Amino acid sequence: MSKLAKKYVPEDVEASMSARWEDADAFHARPGADHDPTPTYSVVIPPPNVTAALHLGHALNNTLQDVLVRYHRMRGFNTMWMPGTDHAGIATQTVVEKRLLSQGIKRLEMGREAFIEQTQKWKEEYEAVILSQLKAMGASCDFDRTRFTMDEMCATAVRHAFFILFQDGLIYRGKRLVNWDPVTGTALSDDEVEMEDVEGNMWYLQYPLEDGSGHVTVATTRPETMFGDTAVAVNPDDPRAEALRGKNVVLPIVGRVIPIIEDDYVVMADPESGDTKAQIATGFLKVTPAHDPNDWDIGLRHDLPVINVMAADASISDQYGWDEISDDARPFIGLTRGDARAKVVEWFEAAGLLEEVRDYSHSVGHSYRSHVPIEPWLSDQWYVASTDDRLRGSALRAQRPDQVSDLPPELMAGDANGDGELRFAPTRYARSYQQWHENIRDWCISRQLWWGHQIPVWNRTVESVPDTTGERWTNAGAAYSVRRITDAEIVESVCVPPQGTLQRADRADTSMDEVALITALEAEGFTRDPDVLDTWFSSALWPMSTMGWPYPEDFPETEGLLRA
Repeated sequence: MSKLAKKYVPEDVEASMSARWEDADAFHARPGADHDPTPTYSVVIPPPNVTAALHLGHALNNTLQDVLVRYHRMRGFNTMWMPGTDHAGIATQTVVEKRLLSQGIKRLEMGREAFIEQTQKWKEEYEAVILSQLKAMGASCDFDRTRFTMDEMCATAVRHAFFILFQDGLIYRGKRLVNWDPVTGTALSDDEVEMEDVEGNMWYLQYPLEDGSGHVTVATTRPETMFGDTAVAVNPDDPRAEALRGKNVVLPIVGRVIPIIEDDYVVMADPESGDTKAQIATGFLKVTPAHDPNDWDIGLRHDLPVINVMAADASISDQYGWDEISDDARPFIGLTRGDARAKVVEWFEAAGLLEEVRDYSHSVGHSYRSHVPIEPWLSDQWYVASTDDRLRGSALRAQRPDQVSDLPPELMAGDANGDGELRFAPTRYARSYQQWHENIRDWCISRQLWWGHQIPVWNRTVESVPDTTGERWTNAGAAYSVRRITDAEIVESVCVPPQGTLQRADRADTSMDEVALITALEAEGFTRDPDVLDTWFSSALWPMSTMGWPYPEDFPETEGLLRA
């Protein structure tokens, strides 16, 4: 018998032990029969991004998972720990673009297909590194079941989920303000925006009254957006409101005549107040619906025009809805938002309309990826109707009644499947869950990227739609919607399900499979939406998509996993 070494040398042990595990197929999970009494235990690894190698945080997290997995395996549970990786749309596209730029290659010059091919190579490179790191750590994963968020199985689940939501009216196309990253050129979700404290200024700008009787002073941290102002708002409780009712101001530089409106969102000026906003307020608010979410809401309440004065790179532009450019305004076209801010302030000072400048620290949303300030930007995007009762309401009704508070009766658990079954530990997180859903907004799911799940919708713009057009596509198993974008134009949208969903559909026309349906659409002038889905749309399905949902029989290697 060999003596126990005085010192543990990992290199002397790990390779041989890993080989023994692999030879014994020790970590491969095999689902039991339908009535197998053996308890089951499964973990789907939170998929690391293929942007880079694993770091120390991954090592800690995976060690904790491995402890739980090995513990249950030794207790006799039929145990599975499924590994995999996440395509991480915007993050991976960004690092690949940087590598290409270092080689003198620009993404737009190489085209979409070539760029995706390069990104796929990056994915394969770093996925191999990640899996080798997991094995080197001794992670007892079932590596035969390794999944990727964009592999065929997961992509099928993503398209099925999108199709069902689209068909049920829970995915829609809309024009509204989004969190726009002007560097990566894509919309971001609220969770992808990081708030940072910024030392800046508050500028006090005078807007002359149209009748020549004086002016009002607005306070703003963003003078460069004033080109899109469509009103000045005052609180109806402000003593000055009555005298100004029905009056207009002339927007400096632009020359646009805009109304003074009353809205109780406006903070009234009070230098002695304990409220910081009241201390620095003038009581008058410049309303720019296309470039501020609160102004957008005011604009909706008062039916104000929405004038987008910025391009996708956040430069001042007259190509997105701003017309009738005055001679004074024309020199600002093409300036970056930073340069425009400085030039606007210079203009107001020269015109004698800059009343005051104060130092001001405030919180500004930044892109989690490019780290530049995001731009509230008016854009056409795809949304999940998260505020619909079928989604938000169902999520709230899933909570245990003893863990919720102050919910109306229609949001309390009922008799539907899943109602009242969700319990949080510690209990305080139930309140966080409830508040999050009470304040949720519809989820912007489209991203202006190339790497990711391309949205499975084909569109065309027409002047009118024959009554039978939609019926043709729905009879073939697709989902159809139509929306008017101008007085003269209508957009038709057709969502094509994956083949597995299509062949199971109850449809009048069974002559076309998925490929034939797409060919027919494109022959009629439809083109596929170029955007991709937010990474979280696919990541959210990870616990199910990795196990063959919705039709595991189409992927024999997954049969029994969902049941187990």
